[in-house]
Amino acid sequence: MPIYMDFHDLPDGVTAAHVAEMHQADLKIEHKYNCRGLTYWCDERRQTAFCLIEAPNEQAIVELHQNAHGGVPQRIIEVNDTIVESFLGRIEDPEKSKNTELNIINDPAFRTLIVVQLKRKTLREKGLKTLKAAIRGYHKSITNIVVANKGRIVKEQSNTYLMSFDSVTNAINSAIKTQELYNCIITPDLEFKIGVSAGVPVTHNDNLFEDTIKRAKHLAYITNNKITISQEVKALYESENQNSTINFDIKSLQTNEELFVNQLLDFIDDVWPHSNLTVSDFHENLGYSKSKLYRTMMTIIGKSPNGFLKDFRLHKALELLDEQTSNISEIAYKTGFSSPTYFSKCFYEVYGIKPSTYLKQING
Repeated sequence: MPIYMDFHDLPDGVTAAHVAEMHQADLKIEHKYNCRGLTYWCDERRQTAFCLIEAPNEQAIVELHQNAHGGVPQRIIEVNDTIVESFLGRIEDPEKSKNTELNIINDPAFRTLIVVQLKRKTLREKGLKTLKAAIRGYHKSITNIVVANKGRIVKEQSNTYLMSFDSVTNAINSAIKTQELYNCIITPDLEFKIGVSAGVPVTHNDNLFEDTIKRAKHLAYITNNKITISQEVKALYESENQNSTINFDIKSLQTNEELFVNQLLDFIDDVWPHSNLTVSDFHENLGYSKSKLYRTMMTIIGKSPNGFLKDFRLHKALELLDEQTSNISEIAYKTGFSSPTYFSKCFYEVYGIKPSTYLKQING
């Protein structure tokens, strides 16, 4: 049977003890609805609860909750148990909560997520093997840092890491240690881009932690060999550490800056393949004048709209070249360049190598 996670927005006054009683009520009658309650998470401070349930369908979960205690979930999504465990650390009740008497689980599902991107700056032929070896070395070190800070690597793919932490402090410490690792062993053709965001597993989207992952990716994308964190992460860190400031080269975006970055990258994610896209499309869709858009992008990202778009397209083109499923002409048009010749010119200017030469390298 599929596994679902639901979200409950708790009324004022509902405590972890109340949620524990609701969970026990579910377990007593779950067999009537062909369900199996695996575990739950409760956050008294944020007034939220999340249940993990094996069930034939969403309606069975709604009926179970209605008849057990009347607490109908606001949202239900289907999930993978392995991914849930990667993010949240467990998929069953802790041992102490499996006794017949009531045991309270006051364990928030709120998590701090880190995205680390090991981005190649150049693709020079002589340095490619050295670069790949450096990336393999970094992988082991990054894994050790995450484990030492009580985190979990949720996913590692294409030189990008997604990590989950119960504690904001542990997440920040892990990000700092990862950045220090790069600072100690500088690889000229490589840069570290680290974004940190925080949130809950179930929102209006269909996938687990989808909003938080997207925000962390956006923060990582715009940063330049620094750690960029959301305003919420900064506030949570200071709260956990008695208002101590973060003494490291960490950039914290203001709320309005973070909103702009998310709007910009949401927009460009949808339109970047269109070769007729212009700067006018940017300021018209984002609600900024041409001059204000330019100033805002230069201040927050350090790139003009045109420069940002070109770099974004080249990044996508590099991903397609690595996949080796399309030829250079196809990739040029797929990524919004007006011609293969112009694409090759831009690619060479940024990476110091022609795309055709790069393909020969990775195939040879």
